[in-house]
Amino acid sequence: MVHGADRVVAEANNGGAMVESVLRAAEETLPVKLVHASRGKVARAEPVAALYEAGRVAHRAAFPELEDEMCGLLAGGGYVGPGRSPDRADALVWAMSELMLGKMGEARVRGM
Repeated sequence: MVHGADRVVAEANNGGAMVESVLRAAEETLPVKLVHASRGKVARAEPVAALYEAGRVAHRAAFPELEDEMCGLLAGGGYVGPGRSPDRADALVWAMSELMLGKMGEARVRGM
């Protein structure tokens, strides 16, 4: 269960309504935000990658599967990491976009 979360972000393109339904069945008041992918995963990742390059993102624990996927993303749209698709990395991009990027992809950071 997600305790204390401001929201759960779920991609609506492929089965988003079902995802929202399942999440709400588990916790009716869960704050779910459905997002719609209009660009490829690598294109969506570019503004978030800039945050990492600028040193504005830090992880508080090790996430080896996520890190392997992140390393497999290539500039220009390719993916050479484990598995067929960088799903963990894409979930991170959606979360970071929601937390740190404005509607125009501009970085914004809350005070620490």
